[in-house]
Amino acid sequence: MFFKEKSAPSSGRIVIIGAGEVGFHTTRRLAEEQRQVIVIDHDEEQLRKIQEAFDVQTLTGSGASPQVLRDAGIDKAELVLAVTNSDEVNIMACMFARELAPQATRVARVRNPDYHLLPGFLEKSLGLSLLVNPEEEIVRSISRLITMPGSVEYHEFANRRIRMTGMKVDRGPLIDLPLFRFREVMQEERVMIGAIYRENRLIIPSGSDVIRQGDIVHFIYEPAALPSILRALEQKRRPVRSVCIYGAGLIGTALARRLESMNVQVCLIAGNAGECEKLSSSLGSTLILHGDARDRSLLEEERIGEMDAFVAVSENEESNILSCMLAKKLGAGLAVASINKAEYLPLVETVGIDHIVSPRIATVSSILHYIRHGNVLASVAVSNEAAETMEVFVEQNSALCGRRLRDICLPKGVLFLAVVQGDNVFIPKGDTVIQSDARVLILAEKQHIAELERILGDAEASECGGSDL
Repeated sequence: MFFKEKSAPSSGRIVIIGAGEVGFHTTRRLAEEQRQVIVIDHDEEQLRKIQEAFDVQTLTGSGASPQVLRDAGIDKAELVLAVTNSDEVNIMACMFARELAPQATRVARVRNPDYHLLPGFLEKSLGLSLLVNPEEEIVRSISRLITMPGSVEYHEFANRRIRMTGMKVDRGPLIDLPLFRFREVMQEERVMIGAIYRENRLIIPSGSDVIRQGDIVHFIYEPAALPSILRALEQKRRPVRSVCIYGAGLIGTALARRLESMNVQVCLIAGNAGECEKLSSSLGSTLILHGDARDRSLLEEERIGEMDAFVAVSENEESNILSCMLAKKLGAGLAVASINKAEYLPLVETVGIDHIVSPRIATVSSILHYIRHGNVLASVAVSNEAAETMEVFVEQNSALCGRRLRDICLPKGVLFLAVVQGDNVFIPKGDTVIQSDARVLILAEKQHIAELERILGDAEASECGGSDL
């Protein structure tokens, strides 16, 4: 695990190399927090979009050019993020950044699995803090989602000892239940509700809030509490025996290998004949088909309606959406689509797609804790980036250490979710006192993240007068 030195939020420069989907949305997150950002890209149109949308600087040129990096003032940077679509440009940019800005934290997006065959080599040779490879996390997420009924999000913290899942409430005793009666109905102390997502709005709940049918409820729980959650939602773990994958890129190929190792029957559809030939030698039991998953006759011929899941992870997001809609209409058990464009995300639920995964959101989440201050060990976006869940390491001089939670001044949209203290994992209460070396899970609405960072980085943070959490 990577630990940062404890520090207060800084106004130091952040250099982002790459103005594509990942660069754009990373810039948006940082601009919302009023960070000093400069974005480098050779695509003037992409930079124009960023300038029109955010109060940041831009610079036209290659991030792999030492002169362009100098022009960007990289010598004053505290963080360099190389997130272009080219692994080679990202690697070169970080190589030059090491020489020009040795004090800066360097993060590179590297997708090609060949670059990961020598573990630790790039990190050591380039002095990288993180190699971002979102495809690996996407593959893990898909394998979890297709086996977890009703789940739309899933995250793990504290070495998998605390888990967070967003699950749709369609039936069961939780519907129309005031949250102050939640424990009475659940009969389980190892689970709590962290947030409710309703009609494109995130709710940080209080005891008077009520769960409505169709809500996506974010449960925070210890692994042993999962059966209680499924019982309350009247759901059962489903065995996955057959999956059809559309898309033969990095995600599709890695997912096929993972499912093969789980003894799942896999069918993979690729649009390029050359890709099919390569896959036939690299995969084992997977059935490889050359075709278009938007072709109804192809899906009918492969009996897609009898399969447990259909997963569309091609590079074409529109094709992923359309093929998932068709697969669901033909009777597929679940449909999962890979989508990066933010404008498409609200549409997915209305067209019947069960799950979405976003390499862009996964990438942004992967680098967030290198931006965060106050010993944030991990940070993930929740509910289309409406909030973040942070795993925080508590040191002796931390603002959290030795105080009752109800006595710590936190913004209204911030909630303590769970605590790991030694061998103990528990859901905290208002009178819980956090000790040093604990890990604390905190949910924060995005507009309160900067203030939360200030509190986490300030050992002299003021106390509140007995407010309830």
